[in-house]
This record gives sequence, C-alpha cells and structure tokens, in this order.
Amino acid sequence: MRALVLGGGLMGRAAAYDLCRQPDIEEVTVADIDATKAEEAVRLAQSPKASSMRLDVKHREAALDALREADTALGAVSYTVNLELTKLAVEAGTHWCDMGGNNDVVSAQLALNDEARAAGVSVIPDTGLAPGMVSLLAIDGIGRMDSAESAHLRVGGLPVDPKPPLDYALVFSVEGLVNEYVEPCVAIRGGRVVDDVEPLGDVEEIEFPSPFGTLEAFNTSGGTSTLPRSLEGKITDLDYKTIRYPGHAARVRTLLDLGLMSEEPVDVDGVRVSPRALLEKLIARSVPWDENDVVLVRVTVDGRKDARRVRATYEMVDYLDERSGLSAMMRGTAFPSATICAMMGRGETPAGALPQELAIESGRFIEELRSRGLPVETKLETLA
Repeated sequence: MRALVLGGGLMGRAAAYDLCRQPDIEEVTVADIDATKAEEAVRLAQSPKASSMRLDVKHREAALDALREADTALGAVSYTVNLELTKLAVEAGTHWCDMGGNNDVVSAQLALNDEARAAGVSVIPDTGLAPGMVSLLAIDGIGRMDSAESAHLRVGGLPVDPKPPLDYALVFSVEGLVNEYVEPCVAIRGGRVVDDVEPLGDVEEIEFPSPFGTLEAFNTSGGTSTLPRSLEGKITDLDYKTIRYPGHAARVRTLLDLGLMSEEPVDVDGVRVSPRALLEKLIARSVPWDENDVVLVRVTVDGRKDARRVRATYEMVDYLDERSGLSAMMRGTAFPSATICAMMGRGETPAGALPQELAIESGRFIEELRSRGLPVETKLETLA
C-alpha cells in the first residue's frame, strides 16, 4: 500500500510517522509547498519507507499526479483546499481523508458521495481528535446501549505546566483556537439539533486524576462536526466542551466582550486594524508553543441496557512521547487520522463520501488507537 500525506506541518509529520509504522504500508510520501517541511517530516519518521516531495496543492495537475501515485491519502493542509483535493482524489481513484476545519467545506465534500461511490473511493473528512476520535468513541458507547439518552464529549489539549496570562500553551494554530471561541456551537437538545449554542458558555467543573484535579469545561465550536446531524432523533442530548485550567473561559470571555475577536476593522489613528488579526498576533507572541503537553479526553454516554440505566465512559490521558518527540496533541490528532487513512487503504471502509461515524467500525478503530499507544480506557457501569 502506498500512502500520501499532504502537508508537512506538525500534524502531517505525526501522521507520516504513524503510517511508516504500519507493516502493510510500503511507501509514505510527504508533500508540502515548503520542501524543508516535507524533508523534516521524513527525518522525524525515521523510516526507509518515507520520502518527500515539493508540491503546491493548488497546482491541479501536479496534485492529481501525486494522488494517482498513492492508494490512500491524508490531507493535513488548510481546509480551504480540502474540497478541491477531494475532487482530485476521486478523479485519481485514491481514498481520501483529512483533518477538516470547516463545516461548510465538509458538507460540500459529503455531497460528492455518488461520485466517490462510482469511483470506488472512500472519502472521510474532518478526522482527527475533535472532530474525529471523540465522535467514534460516542458511537461506540451508543452501540453498547439498547437505547441511548445522552452523550457528552469533553476534550482538552493543555500544557503540563500552565503559565499566565491564559494558563494555556498553543498546541495547534492560533487561528483555529480563536475560531473555537467565536463561532456558534452545534448540539442536540431535546432530540433536535441546535446550531446556535453560545461559545464559552455553560461552564462546568470536571475532575481528572492528579496532578490536574478540578478543571473547567465550556462550549466551543467544531468538535462535533457531522455527529449531531447523524444522531438527530436518535439521542436526546449531545454536547461538546473544551477542557481548560480554571478561569480560562472568563479571561477569554473578557477578550470577546471587548471586541478583540471581531474581524471588523476599527480606525486607530487613521489606520484600519482588524482586532482579531491583532489579537492573534499577540497570542502567538505571548502564549508560547509547548511540546510538554497533555491531551485529556472524556466521553460519557448514558442510556439503558437490559432494563438498567448504564453509563459508558471513555477516557484518555496522554502526554508528550519523549522517544519519538511527538507531542500529545500531535499523537492525539494525527494518529486517529492516520488510522482511518490506513483503514481506507485496506478496504475496511465503504466507497462513497461519508461522515466517519457512518463509515468506521468503532470497536476496530479503538483497537487500532490502542495498538498505537494511545491509552483509551473504557468502562461500563450501572447507574442508580
């Protein structure tokens, strides 16, 4: 099997690292418009299977040629090019998954279902951690029930040693971070999809083992992707919240209320300035990148089994892997995507453009995650 990774950034590098360690994958090519990034991904992979190439994915013919040389491909590039790359993958007859990032783009990709099925190609967008892994954990929990009532998804990527001003460290793009704080959130309430849930709201306390203790979780956008539409009418309540150290939501809320996350330019001594663009620059300067991170995941599904009320809990606490140099966020985001990329190449997914919760067998997916060292723990308990 030949795999292609488009994008040599942090997540693309981690995906290539994982794919190189799958025994049935013979070649892994990392392509990036910046040849240095692609070469760095090959160095990190530490495998004779890996090779690099310079590629501008906006160059249609070059991208099509690269896809034709692969059996399965993973997009770790900007969501702005994912739709065109999906079309090219279908034309090339190459399976395609990506790390998503925009609901409108995902909807347009899924609209290619008939074309993908006719080409015998699997297309699965919006994979990763959240959206991604957590959707399949929720689906697995729902599958354990005779009838499911609620699913609550909680995820956080945090520095092990928090520092002011936000007790946070950048573990992915600052633009993506701000998007989570400003865009409406999608949930299921009372059995129906609600697509205007306020971000940064519904703050709750959440407990994790030492050294973390009491943390907070609050609404953010993007984490549920297509899951609410897939589960509408099948479950009463579904929500997604981001985990942070206590007080983070209030600090970010202040920035939002001051208008610092608005894209509408304001006049500053005759110069038109976008508050959001300025804030993102300041966050990138003042909030450090920190590879010594932790990813916290907890998914709970409540329902009924054999006339009893039960709860399925999925939990993961994962840290920087010092041996490989991969941060927890790199592992937690890229490994699930790489898992799906490999599953597509093995013929384990149906042809067509489908959400992952409708295309992936959740139990098999969880087994694959554990084989990669992601410590997903599960528990099924009876509720009072």
